[in-house]
This record gives sequence, structure tokens and C-alpha cells, in this order.
Amino acid sequence: MTSSYPASAVTALAPEALQSWIKEHQDLVVIDVRSAAEFESMHIRGSYNVPLPLLSEHTDELAARLGSRVVLVCQSGVRAEQARQRLASAGIDTAYVLTGGAPGFAAAGGDVVKGKGRWDLERQVRLVAGSLVMLGLAGGKFVSPKIRTVAGVIGAGLTFSAATNTCAMGKAISALPWNKATKEPTRESAILQLPAQTAVEDAAA
Repeated sequence: MTSSYPASAVTALAPEALQSWIKEHQDLVVIDVRSAAEFESMHIRGSYNVPLPLLSEHTDELAARLGSRVVLVCQSGVRAEQARQRLASAGIDTAYVLTGGAPGFAAAGGDVVKGKGRWDLERQVRLVAGSLVMLGLAGGKFVSPKIRTVAGVIGAGLTFSAATNTCAMGKAISALPWNKATKEPTRESAILQLPAQTAVEDAAA
């Protein structure tokens, strides 16, 4: 696979291609949009952690600091794609989403930093949603048929989540104590830590 920058119509980037880009392009910026806790557990070496809520709040300011080589990373690609769309609305239309997320990069032999093991947010969402559906079905059978509506509500919520590419449950779960990192990223520590676009371009020249 060539290491040249692909056409802007393509938004997916394979882990192997990213490994090549990391070696060859000094102006490359890899942004991990997962929570700080997920980032602490495992992340691509040299990547910056800008959680999706923070990116969404400061999209224009972040976009102003980015150059043309931007790769967005999450756990599976869902949050990274949301971040790509946010950046596109701010004029960054050459951001790429890493296929397979951070786990896919690690599985492909990429250089990652590992810390304290945690369940990723998407796995926690599946556990909570599945548990609530089972609880609703069991409660509907043994307690009251009305409890079955819990399963329906969860199903409707997941359908809405897929249709809108958002996840209210994930946002709620991310606020729980065990999903908090030792130090949560802020505008100052996450966005302003990124090298300014002009400085990166001068270094790469």
C-alpha cells in the first residue's frame, strides 16, 4: 500500500497504512477520541487524547491547529467517524478514521502504550443494555408483564442510537467513577498541547 495521502473521498485508513505514515510523515497528527480512561488502558504511541465530547465542544479551535494529515482513532470507529464529521463541518475534510480502532492497530503489530486494563466503553454499553433487556423479560414473566416495556425501551434506544450515530447510554456510563482517568483532559491540556499547524509544517519542510 502506498504511503502517499489518499484522495479525500476515502475516509478509512488501514492499520498497516498508519504504521507507514507514522514512520514517514512528521506532520501526521493522530487523535484518539475515546475517554481518558480508555486512552490510559491502551493507546497508539504518540497519539493525542481529545475525547469526543471535548472535541465537539471545541471543534473550531481544534481544527485551526490541525494540518492535512489527521487520523482519528477510537475503539471501533464509531466515535472517530463522529469526530471526522465534526471536523469536516469546521473545514477539515481530509481527516481519516482508523479501521479497527486502537485494538486493530495493536493487533496489526503497531506500537502501542498499555496501562491499567479496563473494559472499553462500548463493551460496557453492550453489557448494560443486554442486562436490562434480560431483566425486563424475566421481570415480565415472573413479576408483572408491564416490566417487559424495559426491553422495548432499550431496543428503541439502541435503534435511535444507530440511526443518529449517537449513544446516550455510553455518555452516561462514561461519567461513572470507574471510567474516570487519574487526570481528565481539558481544553488546555488536550487541545492546546497540539503543535500549531505552522510549526509542524516548518518542521516537516
